[in-house]
Amino acid sequence: MFLTKSLIGGILNIVSNIDPSQFRPSDPPPPRRPLNFTEAHENDEEKQFRKVFQQLAGDDMEVSPNELMNILNKVISRHANLKTDGFSIESCRSMVAVMDSDSTGKLGFHEFKYLWNNIKKWQSIYLSHDSDRSGTICRRELPRAFQAAGFPLNDQLFNLIIRRYSDENGDMDFDNFIGCLVRLDAMCRAFKTLDSDNSGTIDLDIKEWLQLTMYS
Repeated sequence: MFLTKSLIGGILNIVSNIDPSQFRPSDPPPPRRPLNFTEAHENDEEKQFRKVFQQLAGDDMEVSPNELMNILNKVISRHANLKTDGFSIESCRSMVAVMDSDSTGKLGFHEFKYLWNNIKKWQSIYLSHDSDRSGTICRRELPRAFQAAGFPLNDQLFNLIIRRYSDENGDMDFDNFIGCLVRLDAMCRAFKTLDSDNSGTIDLDIKEWLQLTMYS
């Protein structure tokens, strides 16, 4: 119990001196609407994306973690300038969980489109901050990359992320960079939603804490 309290206390101390107003998470995905309404209000680009989504998602029109893993790994296999071990099923389960706004365990069209657009945006940031063209972002390059993505990190939180998502040299490959940003973006969005008075603090009971942390 003492070890648990010390661990949680240490993590809270790391993040306690962060100003959440400095973080710029992406806007939340739009709520799911009836299909006939959605299709009637889509522009040509969205209609084209929906056709692609239908091919990827199959008959149920939703993307499971396993399907997401296959899609992402197929896409990144075409990019030799992105060093990666491939997206794991656990990583994709986590991405689906933090993007799954209606708790179906899968990504619907708008959830998938939202994730896909973020991945494209973060891929551009990843490539632009890989200054030595190694295919990874080294420890020295990472702070600027996170800041460009909207997340200026203090030293303590940066080191925490390095320990969780980087290799023993502090380098971060593409799948870990994306996995980290998906989670960081989702948790910051959740915090800003709960921080209704913009005080920079939120109050959670044990049930709310577990709901927020366990399915993510």
